[in-house]
Amino acid sequence: MSWGTALVGCGTVGGGTAGILTGSAKELKKRTGMDFPLLAVVDKDYTHARSLGLEPGILRPDLEEVLADPAVKVVIELAGGTGFAKTVVEKALDAGKHVVTANKALLATYGRELFARARARGLTIGFEASCAGAIPVVRTLAEDLVANRILGLAGIVNGTCNSILTDMGSSGLDYTAALKKAQQLGFAEADPFLDVSGTDSAHKLALLSAVAFGIWVDWKEIPLRGLEVVRTDDLAAAATKNARIKLLARAEAVAGGYRMSVEPSVIPLPQPLAALEGPFNGITVQGSETGLLYFQGRGAGARPTASAIVGDLAALAAGTSASTQKDYSCWPDKAVPTKPLADSESRGPWFVHGNGKAAEVVQGPTRAELEALGLRVFPWYEPKE
Repeated sequence: MSWGTALVGCGTVGGGTAGILTGSAKELKKRTGMDFPLLAVVDKDYTHARSLGLEPGILRPDLEEVLADPAVKVVIELAGGTGFAKTVVEKALDAGKHVVTANKALLATYGRELFARARARGLTIGFEASCAGAIPVVRTLAEDLVANRILGLAGIVNGTCNSILTDMGSSGLDYTAALKKAQQLGFAEADPFLDVSGTDSAHKLALLSAVAFGIWVDWKEIPLRGLEVVRTDDLAAAATKNARIKLLARAEAVAGGYRMSVEPSVIPLPQPLAALEGPFNGITVQGSETGLLYFQGRGAGARPTASAIVGDLAALAAGTSASTQKDYSCWPDKAVPTKPLADSESRGPWFVHGNGKAAEVVQGPTRAELEALGLRVFPWYEPKE
């Protein structure tokens, strides 16, 4: 069977996706028994697409014409943002096309209505690539861990932030200098706000929490603290406890609800998340039956992210996405709207230092109570097996 695809947006990830679909077509056919021809690339600028050597005939700028093509079964949305991208997904679903996307901002903001729209039309939305690049965590949570009650998850899900913190720790650069260096090397955007503020990680945490816990949280209600709060003396203090500071997206089921946050946190070695450096992502999942699981891999980049996108295509073609999204309750439109517990209620454990006090881990007081003493305060994350 042929699953004709249309690609909307041919930037870095779009180019990687086009490269796999055109360059690995025989291998995909061999492994799945199906064809995934790339029938259209829709973009406002085809400079990058042409540099990839794509067939000129598939460069089709008219989205309406592409959506009217009955041979196109799946639309891959890689335009980014929440404006035009939302229009693309809505029009694709209304035209009877399945959708695959890596757009975490779009789904974290409009996921409930878009999934409901897809469900009403008997269609599916694949979004594995949106949460952790190449790491297959969405399908793992939704399908492979179905026997478990998920107790908690935590992850380093933004490679830009992890690169900056790695550089600060190894070179002694302060945050501003490390960010500038990351921008010069192409690891950070000219406007890095979504990454360094924790917003990008909050988008991903909201989606992962829907699949893990069956809850829907407005990402804007997740407490955020960005990299700007980290100083070189914080990193040095953490090192005295053989620990590292990482931007951690975290959600856990506790008495009375769910505690969630995105903020710089202190993780002791030899915990795998503490040892994770550079642009890599890592996620821990605590299952009621499995105990602690750990996933690590490339969280960004053309080919790693494209790998997850093509995996979603194959799941669509095999029918597994349709069955799980039809019957399971862990998808955004079926998830229960929930407010995270107030950040002020947490009583640690905390990593504290400063104001003449040596670094130590404490539990009991709130963050506000410790900060009132003039201490530097960060969450301490040490998952139990």
